[in-house]
Amino acid sequence: MFEDKSFPALLKSALGRLPGSLDKREGSMLWDGVAPAMAELALLYLGLDFVLQAGYISTAPREYLLKRAQERGLAPKPASAAVFRAEFDKAVPLGARFSCEDLNFTVTAKIDELVYRAECETPGRQANAYSGQLIPIDYIDGLGRAELVELLVPGEDEEETEAFRQRVLESFQTQAFGGNQADYREQALAMPGVGGVKVHPVWNENLRPAEFVPGPEVQAWFAANVDSLPQAVADWLRPVYTAAAGKLLTVGGAVRLVLLAADGGAPSVELIEQVQTLLDPEQNAGEGLGLAPIGLVVKVEGVQPQAVNLELHLTYNPGWDWDSAQSYVEAVVDAYFAELAAGWAEADFLTVRISQIESRILSGCATMIADIGGTKINGREANLQLGADSIPVGGDLSG
Repeated sequence: MFEDKSFPALLKSALGRLPGSLDKREGSMLWDGVAPAMAELALLYLGLDFVLQAGYISTAPREYLLKRAQERGLAPKPASAAVFRAEFDKAVPLGARFSCEDLNFTVTAKIDELVYRAECETPGRQANAYSGQLIPIDYIDGLGRAELVELLVPGEDEEETEAFRQRVLESFQTQAFGGNQADYREQALAMPGVGGVKVHPVWNENLRPAEFVPGPEVQAWFAANVDSLPQAVADWLRPVYTAAAGKLLTVGGAVRLVLLAADGGAPSVELIEQVQTLLDPEQNAGEGLGLAPIGLVVKVEGVQPQAVNLELHLTYNPGWDWDSAQSYVEAVVDAYFAELAAGWAEADFLTVRISQIESRILSGCATMIADIGGTKINGREANLQLGADSIPVGGDLSG
């Protein structure tokens, strides 16, 4: 905003206020007397420009962005630790510590016989790719096998500045309140391990409440047969029939949430259960014991990975063939799919495009690939549009 208040401009303006008959050349008494003050004034304008930029959410550096965000009751999502399923060949005490490569892990809970939750002691996503043998830090008598088997909850780094800035700006456009879509997104994304969420309000809207009301034939059948049904079936059917007959069954109180894990893949069953319990515990569905309002049933599911098979027709540079180039091509394709998955929550649906695949392979593998054409996705020379709740993952790849 103060680009015109540079030292040369200020000096010129100040000297211009003096009579032209005076000596104002560099090194003159007037120049030497005015120049230091204009240098300090230029620095003042630089500081003033910084203050101005720091006062706006869209331009503030992180330190001042945090202060502005506090006015909205917002803070960056903190780093969270990765949680794994670990298997042992004997029982281990809770709190036992193990190392895997350069990271340490602590056993925090028992899942099943000889199966435990192991949490990385270092928050962040660096542990997400870890697997394999665990080495006990403290001696455990008789322990022969200790292994990280499955990532349950991906670790996350502290929320990046630009992602947090966008979230703060969005808070002015959509206010999270009382079970609206913004509220569900905010609550789900606050959970460690959740990287994206889609909210489907009234997700069973294809069902009409009028279709639930039993007609004469159903009423007659129910009266004649309910007592002859197995006890468990009859006990379940009676309240359902009574509610339907009393026109108490509706479809307006159902919400479906679809989650993307923080590592860009499908969430584990455990992560889905954690979010489900937070919002609306299944054993108390609709009773308001979670964050969802009373009377509203929430169903939490994970995004569906869809395998994408690619048939590439490549022209190689001298000295290269498919065997030597395959790993490089796979890395490019995987990076493209990961980029698509990262934008899943903001898109109605994702489209895998042949043009993107070919251009990225030519750009990323220029030393080995001379040309590409006739690419097929799942056997067709056409872009692939995925479902609203699907993300692409690598399938069969041939070149």
